[in-house]
Amino acid sequence: MKNSYKIYFDNAATTPVDKGVLDAMLPYFSEKYGNASSLHQFGQESQQAVIKARQEIADILDCLSSEIIFTSGATESDNLAIKGAVQSQNDKKLHIITTAIEHPAVLDTCKILEKQGVNVAYLPVSKEGIVSVADLEKEIHDETILVSVMYVNNEVGTIQPIVKIGEKLAKINQERSQQKLPKIIFHTDAVQAANYLDLNVKNLGVDLMSLSGHKIYGPKGIGLLYVKNRTAITRIQDGGHQEYGLRSGTLNTPGIVGMATALKTVDSRQSTVDRLKKLRDGLIDGVLKLVPDSQLNGSREKRLPNNANFSFRGVEGESLMIALDQAGIAVSTGSACASGSLEPSHVLMALGHSAEMAHSSLRISLGKYNTEKEVDYFLQVLPEIIQRLRKISGR
Repeated sequence: MKNSYKIYFDNAATTPVDKGVLDAMLPYFSEKYGNASSLHQFGQESQQAVIKARQEIADILDCLSSEIIFTSGATESDNLAIKGAVQSQNDKKLHIITTAIEHPAVLDTCKILEKQGVNVAYLPVSKEGIVSVADLEKEIHDETILVSVMYVNNEVGTIQPIVKIGEKLAKINQERSQQKLPKIIFHTDAVQAANYLDLNVKNLGVDLMSLSGHKIYGPKGIGLLYVKNRTAITRIQDGGHQEYGLRSGTLNTPGIVGMATALKTVDSRQSTVDRLKKLRDGLIDGVLKLVPDSQLNGSREKRLPNNANFSFRGVEGESLMIALDQAGIAVSTGSACASGSLEPSHVLMALGHSAEMAHSSLRISLGKYNTEKEVDYFLQVLPEIIQRLRKISGR
């Protein structure tokens, strides 16, 4: 018998496109479809839409429109930021710093660069998933050219001290300038933060920032990289030299318009944040009360208002995810980009969890369309499902 419920609790993986965003995009598919690089009137119509969208985004981020580079998504933005920073340097000995809990788009890029001779330091995090600014400072030396720390972790939702890191690096860079050492570039993957936290790049103190459209109720296939003026990065792919020479390829005009519209909607978000925080807190309290041998992963306080990540002793996360799906609830065992992996979550392992507890994790990420009724249903079915799975596994 098919379950009548259809509840989406995986908004950290992707979000539905808002109707207003879709309406803004539609004309650029079949009416205003010109290539924005073309000089005729069809192309100029698209170019004007791109110029307008770029300025709208720049206003939200408090930067110049020329500092916005459109990409196919945050994975490309992360690659452009990290590889672009490394390839802009002529020195043979290069050192970059990141954290042990980054998204695979950052971690895998760093691992590839390691094979090419770049020295990479992976900062540990606390048991709550927070990086230490003091630990970061200890890793910096003369060959350091880049620091990449995510704004918010995509699995456990913990918020990193980006502003404090930016302030520390600004002081260090002043000293390095006097010593004729290269500036340390500061990059942050802000994909999960965009719906809920400050994106003002001046406040954050970042040089590079990655964003994605489909995590903010915008379209898939569009992202951006904020590149602070005069930041030393170079292109990593060749072609038509679009996007100020940093990213070749025909501009995705519908996607760009959609992303700008989505970001403008995000800019008035406080009521949504407050409502989601209330739903999340009720969900966390309910799970910890109703399910024995359950634990919340990550910080209770320094986390996104929509994120809850749990481990349930004696239960495989994948089995639990499938059982909940059969009950009409879509959740995740971690990052959607790595959900096909049989390895335990690298994030939870970095938090000090055992492989068993890392394998037993479940991520619930709420969205603005979720309701209290849906949370109540989740809390109703979860204890029964876990009890059944533990019985099957003999736990």
